Amino acid sequence: MKEILFQLDPNLPASLQAQLREKVVNAILSRALQPNERLPSSRALAKHLKIARNTVTLAYQALADDGYLSAKPRSGYVVNEDAPAHPPNLDEARESVEKFDWTSRLLYNGDGLKLVNKPLNWREYKYPFSYGQADFDLFSHSEWRDCARQALGAKDFGALAGDFSIHDDPLLVNYIASHSLPQRGIYLDQENVLVTLGAQNALYLIATLLICDESKVVIEEPCYPDLRNILAQRTSRIVSLPVDEHGLIPDESVLKDCDCLFITPSHQCPTTATMPIERRKALLVLAEKHDFIIVEDDYEFEMNFLDSPLPALKTLDENGRVIYVGSFSKSLFPGLRLGYMGASRSLIQQARKLRHLMFRHPPGHSQRTAAYFMALGHYSAQMRKLKRHFAERRQTMASALEKHGLFKSSAAHFGGTSFWIEGPKNLDSDQLAIDLEFESVLIEPGSPFFGANGAPKNFFRIAYSSISEERIEDGVAIIARKIKSVTA
Repeated sequence: MKEILFQLDPNLPASLQAQLREKVVNAILSRALQPNERLPSSRALAKHLKIARNTVTLAYQALADDGYLSAKPRSGYVVNEDAPAHPPNLDEARESVEKFDWTSRLLYNGDGLKLVNKPLNWREYKYPFSYGQADFDLFSHSEWRDCARQALGAKDFGALAGDFSIHDDPLLVNYIASHSLPQRGIYLDQENVLVTLGAQNALYLIATLLICDESKVVIEEPCYPDLRNILAQRTSRIVSLPVDEHGLIPDESVLKDCDCLFITPSHQCPTTATMPIERRKALLVLAEKHDFIIVEDDYEFEMNFLDSPLPALKTLDENGRVIYVGSFSKSLFPGLRLGYMGASRSLIQQARKLRHLMFRHPPGHSQRTAAYFMALGHYSAQMRKLKRHFAERRQTMASALEKHGLFKSSAAHFGGTSFWIEGPKNLDSDQLAIDLEFESVLIEPGSPFFGANGAPKNFFRIAYSSISEERIEDGVAIIARKIKSVTA
């Protein structure tokens, strides 16, 4: 066995046993270890790696259970004859995959999409003002792990291991219907709720069910970039209405012949503006008068550490023409990919069938773990912790922004997790973001949120959910200094 294959790093998150197993598997797959080749004894390998002999023994046993190794009497462990392997020539295998010209056959090309870049290594930056990322120092890891283990227990595993088909985990749906929605003043039966892979999946389902080539759709300007991208796959008749400090401005001349309006009234994306009750009521009157549907994306309503958020638009809906979309991405963590939609039973039934054709249902284990996390009170405790820390971070960021005086900023009146910044007119926030990365600062340029050609480039978003409080002021100072240098 080649020595270089087994250099373990005790500083990595993975355990030494897990690292050793990975090294042996890779050696077998690449045929660096041949079938029937004998491995070093557990004693010899442990001495060489300077780790406990029991660690090696457990790794060997696990690899034998998985079929990679076999235990031979008086010979120790050897590589199984039928152990899997990569193709002998990986370069040739990769080349063969690319021989066919797929670009001429593709019916969809996403090269022109405006996407918000979220670096995978954002935690390595010193000043990550990254929106939508979770600060894991504030997350209840041990409680979530306990709930995940409980979901894997004998009591639950039989149900979770099966095919849900068009259904969802009843425990999670019950929590959404009895807790999440009533917090927004919405009361729906469980049959009126569908679990989705995040809010974006809900928006995609809605667009597929309701939007066609002839449909006229109205969105906010600026707005959530991927909503515009989703709708563009369905229709070219997309019209944007401007947003002011009170959210979308309801223009009857535009709305009178539209089929569907997509809106973020409680926490406008990305400006954070909140639509007042009077404007919400006026919007519903227009919807009834001109017979259009409203899709309400109600993200971040849980982050209400300054004031209680206004009731959801769906709460004021007396005629059932509002579709409500919610998500657990901001309150738990984005990688969970769990959201939900609430609407009339007939719409939810069709959404279930469409979801079934796409991916059947969200993973049962994720649904049950989230349900336990909420039902056992961990979710409420998590919200209290986040609100306390976010209130402190928001105040620190607001003070830092005011101190440097280079920005016009807005933030949700009830809390939230970010500020929407308007810089000097001659600022290019796309280039600013690139320049700031060299100083270990991450911001979110505003250009993807605007759809029109010639849209302003002097806007950007900075979040305080993913950065510790003690680094906020220094990070804002770096941003201010850079803006001053590039706009002078």
